[in-house]
Amino acid sequence: MDNHSYYLKPNVQVEPLFAHWYVWSHLIPPATAARNVTERHIKIMDSYINASMIHANAVKNPQLRGGPFIDYEGERIDEIIELRRYTKDKLRLLFDLSNAISDLDHLLRAKATGPSLEPLYACVPDLLRGYVELGYDLNNHPSFRLIEPLLYRSPYYHEAEQSLMLSLINRDYRPFILSTPRLEDEHSVHLRVPYCDAIVDQLFAMKTEPRPWSHISDMFNGHTSSTELLQSLFTEKAPEPYETYNGSGVRWRYFGHACILIESKGVNLLLDPALSYTYESDISRYTYEDMPEQIDYVLITHNHQDHLLFETLLQLRHKIKQIIVPRNGGGALHDPSVKGLLEAVGFRNISELSDMQAIDIEDGCITALPFLGEHGDLTVHTKLSYLVDIGKHRLLFVADSCNMEPRLYEHAHRDVGDVDVLFLGMECDGAPLHWLYGPLLTQNLPRAMVESRRLSGSNFEQGIDLVNRFRCKYVYVYAMGQEPWLNHLMSIKYTSESRPIVESNKLIKECRASGIQAERLFGEKEILLS
Repeated sequence: MDNHSYYLKPNVQVEPLFAHWYVWSHLIPPATAARNVTERHIKIMDSYINASMIHANAVKNPQLRGGPFIDYEGERIDEIIELRRYTKDKLRLLFDLSNAISDLDHLLRAKATGPSLEPLYACVPDLLRGYVELGYDLNNHPSFRLIEPLLYRSPYYHEAEQSLMLSLINRDYRPFILSTPRLEDEHSVHLRVPYCDAIVDQLFAMKTEPRPWSHISDMFNGHTSSTELLQSLFTEKAPEPYETYNGSGVRWRYFGHACILIESKGVNLLLDPALSYTYESDISRYTYEDMPEQIDYVLITHNHQDHLLFETLLQLRHKIKQIIVPRNGGGALHDPSVKGLLEAVGFRNISELSDMQAIDIEDGCITALPFLGEHGDLTVHTKLSYLVDIGKHRLLFVADSCNMEPRLYEHAHRDVGDVDVLFLGMECDGAPLHWLYGPLLTQNLPRAMVESRRLSGSNFEQGIDLVNRFRCKYVYVYAMGQEPWLNHLMSIKYTSESRPIVESNKLIKECRASGIQAERLFGEKEILLS
């Protein structure tokens, strides 16, 4: 190949991996990674090895969508066996860490009954000693706090298992990320570098900044034996230049799910980035090609895989000036610090906000409002709604917050006042607690308890209370997981009878009857605010 300059093609799918499993936020911190490897990955692989056709049939059953089933049509069993062996060999320290967490939990339930915890430090599993603090709450319930920064600097942080799998994509369907590992194939290039490596930013900058082939070849040296395959990922064709918004007002664009881009007078804000690649489709959408050259602020509402998406964040990192995340450093196993995990993989300029705190931006400010529910009643603090004041406009993004206590927003409204536009998630029939957090539990909970504690957003009554309380002029239902290019993250497929659709239809009808413009977003949407 000549030494002309080449761009990364807009339909190159990039899957961030940890030990061949798609990375989400619980595969970065050592403690949550350990529990997911032992209590999710190994168990799913064991099940597939023993009964692969059950998995193949389950994947085809809509009622089992999102379940713990590997999507390889009952095939590639030998490769799953090898991946299981590799996992137990290379990640053996995580197996030890997972067992130690379970042992510590059992120790506290048995021995921490009210007296001083100081004698119990000598009983903490040896590999956890110096990484945890023991404590009681005011009702003498014992727990432990992980000292996360030390764990990232310990042998339990397996940065070497981070990698990127690159391949061309031309359709929306992808296997569900929590249940299907990513195996090597003849169509993919496996770039084995940690996410903090400078190569990652260089690679994704090539979407708009071409590099000579000699540079590309050096970048991938040792990561693929097929020059032809590598060449297929690049093109001499320059992308269409991004058309910067230069209007006097505000433009917001919906990119799917909870991803909104706000542009005003040279200030760009992006909420919960989750983007589609560019390829032929019947559904119109914005893609990576519709991102500005610079993103001044990225706002993350909460730490779930469809809102904190590494596949998108890594590809945008070289454009991002500042990331705003919910404040947390409590060290709870189920609530790792978002700032800590982002810093561990190479992100910088991360700011944390707590409830009712605000930061000034050009021509406005961002205020953090409380976010209730959506986490199965776990004491999760890493979640915020955002009120964006920009120009003369006020936009409130509550994402998946469940308005289970309306008095909260009564108090918040008294402080911040009315808003113009409300973006409200209404996935009110969410998955049960164990679907996402099951690997972190060290004891079995009764089925009825688990089923009652769900990852749910607001229903009609809760949503209309927000609309009326903040006296909204425009209401947009979003974060519903309907876009097919994101089904690998949530595995959701609604019908007209699905409760989230029924409840959001009621909300939209009620709003319109009251003279409020309302709709449920899907695909793409652009609004210009004067």
